Amino acid sequence: MKTKASKRVFVEGPVSPEFIAQSIARHQSKTTIGAHDIFLGQVRADLIDGKTVAAIEYTAYEPMAEAKFAEIREATFGKFEISCMHIYHSLGQVKAGELCLFVFVSSPHRRVAFEALQYVVEEIKKEVPVFGKELFEDDSYQWKVNT
Repeated sequence: MKTKASKRVFVEGPVSPEFIAQSIARHQSKTTIGAHDIFLGQVRADLIDGKTVAAIEYTAYEPMAEAKFAEIREATFGKFEISCMHIYHSLGQVKAGELCLFVFVSSPHRRVAFEALQYVVEEIKKEVPVFGKELFEDDSYQWKVNT
């Protein structure tokens, strides 16, 4: 099992397209990688009870959440033959249309990259204590429920 050192997962505010592009570019010199798979979670302007979501404000109990991210990371390296993995999740306010989750998995082969990415994203949604407060255009809010 090949494991990598854990990095801080949380970023303040939205994940920028420039950050994503830089992350991808840094992998061009890694010639044993044959496939990358990327998941980008984006805040939707959902219509809920006649109100439109303008943003989501993300909060987390960071020590516990970071520990869960590390567990998911170790389990993924143990289960799949991947070369590297990066996870970034927003804290704070992220407007509709902006990115809140960036998961980047690399492997020598595409099928493994696909399978590992799906596993990671599902585990994050199921296990990591990140909470989203949906902020509506009328300045009201409600706590988001993950499905």
